[in-house]
Amino acid sequence: MTTRIDVRFAELAKQGRSAFVTFVMAGDPDPKTALDIIKALPKAGADMIEIGMPFTDPMADGPSIQAAGLRALKAGMTLKKTLEMVRGFREDDDATPLVLMGYYNPIYIYGVDKFLVDAKAAGVDGLIIVDLPPEEDDELCLPAMKAGLNFIRLATPTTDDKRLPAVLANTSGFVYYVAITGITGSASADSNAVGEAVARIKRHTKLPVCVGFGIRTPDAAREIAQNANGAVVGTALVDALRGSLDAEGRATAKTVPAVADLVAALAQGVRGAKQAAE
Repeated sequence: MTTRIDVRFAELAKQGRSAFVTFVMAGDPDPKTALDIIKALPKAGADMIEIGMPFTDPMADGPSIQAAGLRALKAGMTLKKTLEMVRGFREDDDATPLVLMGYYNPIYIYGVDKFLVDAKAAGVDGLIIVDLPPEEDDELCLPAMKAGLNFIRLATPTTDDKRLPAVLANTSGFVYYVAITGITGSASADSNAVGEAVARIKRHTKLPVCVGFGIRTPDAAREIAQNANGAVVGTALVDALRGSLDAEGRATAKTVPAVADLVAALAQGVRGAKQAAE
């Protein structure tokens, strides 16, 4: 099984550069604006898009992404509407890989089998489910792989060599290395430590390794991309979106450009990594 994720990493490897992966919350600040933002991301330079599934109790998310999820829920976003948004994106773009990121509870309520069929049909390529450890692979990971979706696992600074094989066992698409211990948006990633961690993970797997959490600037994105197969930025984009809203928290004419312009700047950083590494 080859997914859009596999295809995209193969293309980027030929170009000799890392992927720029963007994270945005489905339905933030409202379903229409969120779709407009997602449609703008590839043109701005995103190679891959992670879409957050809003959830009431997100334990790994920092204040910015929590607030984004709450804005989306307030605007009526549901998992069903998230899949509709993916379908809307796929009308114009059949190439950019889309990964849904979030927690197991909404999927469990939706129904695992139904969700996998609907997600695949909508054009989802992979899943990152933060609160399902490898011990629970029968719940969603193995059925997702059977359905033709990549199941992308998180590795963290505390994932030691003993634990790593379990984390990697049924992982596909790429490995998501969390550059900091703690919640999203809480600190900056240290590129030296990240480089060592990526090298360690690569000793255990041939999968691409993408690094997220703690990347906010083009320079930081470039430094991370020199060592990793991809740099993931979420909180900085969510903050740019929030800064564009009016006093009532509604989208303005500045909302889509605020996110797209930052993506363009960050993408330049990631694309500059190839030259810096040579």
